[in-house]
Amino acid sequence: MDDRIQELVDRLNSLKDGEDAVADLLACGKKAIKPLRQFLLHGKPSHIFQPRQHAVEALAGLGAKEVLVEYLTRGNEIPDPVDRYGEEAVENTAARLLARWRDEDVYNVLLPLLRRKPMPGVIETIGEFGRTEAIPDFIRALGDDIARGPAEEALWKVGEAARLALLDAALTPVPSVAEESPSSLRRRRSTLRLLAGLSLSAEDWHRLAVLTADRDPEVAARAARIALRVADERWKHRAVRCLVKLLLDADTFLQAEIESWFLRRPDIAESAIEEEIALRRLAASAGDSAGTALRLLLAVKNRFGRKR
Repeated sequence: MDDRIQELVDRLNSLKDGEDAVADLLACGKKAIKPLRQFLLHGKPSHIFQPRQHAVEALAGLGAKEVLVEYLTRGNEIPDPVDRYGEEAVENTAARLLARWRDEDVYNVLLPLLRRKPMPGVIETIGEFGRTEAIPDFIRALGDDIARGPAEEALWKVGEAARLALLDAALTPVPSVAEESPSSLRRRRSTLRLLAGLSLSAEDWHRLAVLTADRDPEVAARAARIALRVADERWKHRAVRCLVKLLLDADTFLQAEIESWFLRRPDIAESAIEEEIALRRLAASAGDSAGTALRLLLAVKNRFGRKR
């Protein structure tokens, strides 16, 4: 039986038969844990990560929580960046599968890993706990392209408890307003997307109002969108005018979002767009170039007509 188990473990190295080997190892029961542990902890990391990933899946299926914890906490240094990238896929899988237990031991193992590096699998499992002490770590992860999606989902699960931290993050360019880093900008955009779905107070909006003049068009647009939800009527009209101006310089994706926001509030958006169209027509008649912007504004106006 032991030889048979070792044979199955060796089959994990086959990209063709690896998944079948996992099923056969699960059928072997607890006896398969020891050779799987040997394969995972003492095997060589590689950019071809699927065999080690299959070992993690088999260990989780066999209930070997302690082996997965041992694997994630051993602190193995991998100098080759390609192999390191592959091993991170294995680590992410191990972290995701630890969500099956969702106990204090798992939380205490994964939180330091999150603080060391924002890995999606770690974020997903910690997010299942819905605990507030991880909020700053989730917010930091918003600046990472790979980790952003899981971090946003984790913050949704925390809910209103994240509101103040998200407000602070939205208002804090790093290292400074004049020299904001790309990751800080990504983080601020993401915090505003999240804030748009929370219950904000008038006081919250007054803190965010300054962002409608932010140097980044997306930050300014997302702040104006929040105004359409929670600000007073005066600010809502100002926000629409701000969005009309931003629409003309936004990329295609942001333009589509702004148009969708207008369509939700035609009562205040339509008149502002009409005013801008009149101004653009006047500029065109005076010889200024207004063609592209005018066509875009007219297209938005026509969408109002189709919606009625």
